Amino acid sequence: MKKPIKSISAFLILFLFSTGAFAQLQSPEDYLGYELGERYTPHHNVLSYVTHVADNSELVTIHSYGETYEHRELVYLVVTSGENHSNLEEIRLNNLKLTGLEEGEPTENQKAITWLSYNVHGNETNSSEAAMKTLYELVDPSNRESKEWLNESVVIIDPMINPDGRDRYVNWFNSVIGTEYNPDPIAREHREPWPGGRANHYLFDMNRDWAWQTQVESQQRIAVYQQWMPHVHVDFHEMGYNSPYYFAPAAKPYHNVITDWQEEFQTIIGKNHTKYFDDNSWLYYTREVFDLFYPSYGDTWPTYNGAIGMTYEKAGGGSAGAAVLTEEGDTLTLKDRLTHHHVAGISTIEVTALNADRVVREFANYFEKAANDPAGTYKSFVVKADNDPDKIHHMLTFLDSQQIEYGTAGSNRNTNAYNYKSGQSERVSISEDDIVISVYQPQGQLARVFFEPNPELSDSLTYDITTWEAHYRFGVDGFALESNINPNQNITADDYRNSSVTGADKPYAYVTDWDNMDDARFLAEITKNGVKSRFSTVDFEIEGQSFKRGSLIIMRGNNSHLDDEFDEIVQVAADNHSRDLFGASTGFVTSGSDFGSNNVSYIEKPEIAVLMGEGTSSLSAGEVWHYFDQQLHYPTTQINTDDFMRADISKFTTLVLPSGSYNGVLTDSAIEKISSWVRDGGNLVLIANANRNFTERNGFQLARKQTEAEEPTNEEKLAPYDNRSRRYISTTTSGSAFEVSFDTTHPLAYGYESEYYTLKLSADSYSYLDSGWNVGTVRDNSYRSGFAGAEAKPMIENSLSFGVQNYGSGQVVYMIDNPLFRGFWENGKLLVANSLFFVGN
Repeated sequence: MKKPIKSISAFLILFLFSTGAFAQLQSPEDYLGYELGERYTPHHNVLSYVTHVADNSELVTIHSYGETYEHRELVYLVVTSGENHSNLEEIRLNNLKLTGLEEGEPTENQKAITWLSYNVHGNETNSSEAAMKTLYELVDPSNRESKEWLNESVVIIDPMINPDGRDRYVNWFNSVIGTEYNPDPIAREHREPWPGGRANHYLFDMNRDWAWQTQVESQQRIAVYQQWMPHVHVDFHEMGYNSPYYFAPAAKPYHNVITDWQEEFQTIIGKNHTKYFDDNSWLYYTREVFDLFYPSYGDTWPTYNGAIGMTYEKAGGGSAGAAVLTEEGDTLTLKDRLTHHHVAGISTIEVTALNADRVVREFANYFEKAANDPAGTYKSFVVKADNDPDKIHHMLTFLDSQQIEYGTAGSNRNTNAYNYKSGQSERVSISEDDIVISVYQPQGQLARVFFEPNPELSDSLTYDITTWEAHYRFGVDGFALESNINPNQNITADDYRNSSVTGADKPYAYVTDWDNMDDARFLAEITKNGVKSRFSTVDFEIEGQSFKRGSLIIMRGNNSHLDDEFDEIVQVAADNHSRDLFGASTGFVTSGSDFGSNNVSYIEKPEIAVLMGEGTSSLSAGEVWHYFDQQLHYPTTQINTDDFMRADISKFTTLVLPSGSYNGVLTDSAIEKISSWVRDGGNLVLIANANRNFTERNGFQLARKQTEAEEPTNEEKLAPYDNRSRRYISTTTSGSAFEVSFDTTHPLAYGYESEYYTLKLSADSYSYLDSGWNVGTVRDNSYRSGFAGAEAKPMIENSLSFGVQNYGSGQVVYMIDNPLFRGFWENGKLLVANSLFFVGN
């Protein structure tokens, strides 16, 4: 649904207002039949109201930009004066021309653009109610101030980013309330059940997904965002109901790409808010907790795209319900919460419009400086051309999604550079076909954020993970240079994708490499379609073609049940996933093991169960669910933790336990049930904190790494109370990259080089297995990027990251590190596929 932009003169709008032609426009209260805050408004009614406003106000157009996984419509509204609406495409294109992302010279018709995003966390529900109130106030014919603001600016409102999560919460809440709300925090209406409404359908926290865009809602929203590139962006949230209100300026640390102007205008906006909050005696705070560093938030990602990006947080959340008694004895109501968000939103629109000229000018300066005088030590980043082409393809596809330019080096050269693999500055060789990302481009600041080897932290007390570097994420080798290489922009991501079928027409066997997730997706597709496959546990050569261990061998003789469909199924799947197939006319190899050897293992079709529910981390469970459903495209059976003890798991070959506490779930009886199943041949995959529940259990070899406790010094004993947080973080890591040494002869590590870069989310460390296989281990001097406390580093070094234990006829796969975290650590995902298809076969 899209209401077209209308051409209408400012005079005509004034005439229509004065004659009452818009008498049909209703307030939220009149349209919905209740006062905002009296109850929750479900998604379809929010959508109905904002459509009503668009249909009855010439100041508003409504645009559909997609739908959620559960098929709820996503919309945004453009709110501005009638004159601006008549020139809206000119204003939009002018703004893109200011960034350098659109060619051409802008005209003088330039307006400040403010984008307000509501309800990215579904159970932080008041903001969609506030969105309706804010929308009406902007277009209310009696509001003279808003008319002036809309002459100077364009306001974009996304009233509900996460409808699936919000409706999950609202529908649950409405099902448990009585005739009156109960403000007692112990009441059932304040005890939201697992998984809660915070996340989307696949239980992803979408406020951590702005950059990575793993979720369909993020992908569709960012595509629209990039059509506008607003100057100011606000993300509306809620926090614990005993808190006050938080608004800009943000806490330190700031990433050092953030400009003085971005910092200054945050303060200007915050001071404008204080006028209204002070007048109403509302409590608030600034410059604490919510920093600007991790790049995938609704405040940071817009900031790194030139905007003034901000988070606003109001007390409430899923525990607040519609009314809750706070620890101070006050009753916090839904109406209170939405009113505060409404006032902060209106204040943002006001202060942006009053400073419109400078807002636009400084926005243009951000991109001009990035393209011509970028800050930072490193001026260009190199990805070696001899990396796996599929990994290059996926990395370049990511850069395309960020509007980051790249090309080839164009000539050979030797230079000094930071080598991501060694973690050292050294002499390196760059080839003409190597890929170069220069920071001398409009999105140079954003490129720097994604590629900088170890971004400087002005303060180690940060809110989230501190590394996301692209070479480590995608598993590619390369360098960071202090000098600039101006790349030849002569390549695309698709240049690194191809598929071909060579060799015999009706081969004895199809053979293909095993290097990355595209190979896993290919295997998943043919397996679902009934194809039986094998994999080699040794390197081999056949008919002039060389293959590494892990390569797939798909025998015609194993698939006679498919008759003539065999070739079509395999070749169509290869084309779907851009795989090269070699048709071998024989099973006799030149070197290695013949296809009938015991060194060529049969892949038993995995029948996979995943535990989900109370006791598991909803986010980790969602990561596993999304991995199978949307990335690997392979079926699983999800078993509720409440049903586990009565479930028949004998039919499954693999059981995956996402991260979680498993309190009350993994009882002694449950552990024994799992143990018996593994002894009979099951394959148990434990992810992150799920491992804790099997530590030093009978039969399981996993043990915590022991360190010698040192007696604290007198200085440490006498440390002041307000240093407690800094003492604690010295023992932690908030998401940092460490090198892992892989035993590439083990099936869990097939497709990897001997070095892998893992994302460490905590300093929890485990000893090497006494027996079994220590497949992935952190050794000395393995730290690469991100914050890791001085006491955390020695804990992490010389510890287990990935291991496999034989247990009776089955196996236990210990994934201490979570390779599926937030769905963005691309190079870790093949480990999970290996654990399903190869381990135990």
